[in-house]
Amino acid sequence: MGDEGAAMPAMESIAPAHHVDVGRESKTTPEVKVKSGSNQTGTETPSGFRGHMTPSRRHSLDLDDYFAGPMELGRHSKLPMFMRMHGSVVPQMIVPLLCVGAWSTLITCISFYFYELKVNTVLLTVLGFVVGLALSFRSSTAYERYSDGRRCWITLVIQSRNLARYIWTHVQEREGEVGKEDLLGKLTGINMLLAFAISLKHKLRFEPYAHYDDLADLVGHLDTYANAAFDPELLVPEKVTPWKRIGCYLGIPFAESNPRKILKRAKKPVGNLPLEILNYLGAYIEGANRNGSLNPVLYGQMLASLAALTDTMGNCERVLTTPLPIGYNILISQIVLLYVYLLPFQLYGPLKWITIPGTIAAAYIILGLALIGDELEDPFGNDVNDLPLDQYCQEIALDLDTITSRPAPAFTEFTGHHDNKVLWPLSTSSFHDWNSRSVADIRSALKSKIVINRVSTSDGGVSTAVGTQSSKASKPRSAQSV
Repeated sequence: MGDEGAAMPAMESIAPAHHVDVGRESKTTPEVKVKSGSNQTGTETPSGFRGHMTPSRRHSLDLDDYFAGPMELGRHSKLPMFMRMHGSVVPQMIVPLLCVGAWSTLITCISFYFYELKVNTVLLTVLGFVVGLALSFRSSTAYERYSDGRRCWITLVIQSRNLARYIWTHVQEREGEVGKEDLLGKLTGINMLLAFAISLKHKLRFEPYAHYDDLADLVGHLDTYANAAFDPELLVPEKVTPWKRIGCYLGIPFAESNPRKILKRAKKPVGNLPLEILNYLGAYIEGANRNGSLNPVLYGQMLASLAALTDTMGNCERVLTTPLPIGYNILISQIVLLYVYLLPFQLYGPLKWITIPGTIAAAYIILGLALIGDELEDPFGNDVNDLPLDQYCQEIALDLDTITSRPAPAFTEFTGHHDNKVLWPLSTSSFHDWNSRSVADIRSALKSKIVINRVSTSDGGVSTAVGTQSSKASKPRSAQSV
């Protein structure tokens, strides 16, 4: 405890405290940065290290929390699936279902009081087959894009881990004061991996600049077009009227803004920030190779991982910029609406007044499938059913922090450890115990290990560490002598 207490003042002096107003109280707390438009935050810890976007744990009934933003992977609901609303497309179906209900009520009233507007149900069968094919095609193509997007991001995660491991473990730190520069250079290179993932997330959401709270501190030292194109007017939040906000929740097209409007309003070239970050990362790898701190054999492996990140960025852009051709979308929408609005004419004959709820129920099913396809077509957005890119970036940040939390391990540090049971489960003896024996004894024990594993497998049991009486009784003499 004494050592920890002595270390705390030095740690606290690294990052100055900031005053944050909470309600009517003013508290002195470390700097807290909140990413606008998401439920993620980034914190500056008292030790001066950057905390990576921990997910918010608010439990409010605000519509922004419930109907907007990708779902958190860690959330768990105990409600049955059919009762859940978070992630449902029901809010977007309110207006269409009201229109369908009004239409079916009008047709039913006219048919009951004035003149029967009904057709043969054969039309229902024929059109139903066409609508089923259209919705099946729409859903399969939309989910394929969703799956491709997830596949791209898992590739990004894998290559980020590979490059971080290469940099941290295989880039050597030279002796003397230069070694400190090598250490900070390695951290700079690894931070650029995180910056690439976050900048790609913003690029896929048509946010091309570098002033966002989860990105600014990572790329502020880089000379990029995104930094040069920054305009203070971008910090002024856009005013959204209550009617427009409600219209966005209800999925009304007239209320939705053009997602590319930020790109269109740019006064300077915004460049391609993820690509520029890869250029700087490649320059770091090249510098490490030239100063002799990087093994030339691994130099090619790192360049291959860098190329894989470029491929991943291109695949994400392919998913984003090549949606289903507009002609298909228009025709499928027209077919669905035509079928739904023809339902009252076909259902009135056998159902009479039940035509109204019957039409609404059928429209709920058909329009729901169509709306889900529309929502999944762009898997990188901020809809509830989109990929949680913020959490994927958190996972990358956590992986990178895990890799850099300790010095690169030396071979002798863990091989000669007293808990290193090199022949487990055959023997619980440590590395030092076996090191005192001959090579012939070690190889003989390895042969016995094969026999024991085969016996354990044939008996249906799981091989465990030796030392119990039951395991010794089932072993051959060669194994017991070990």
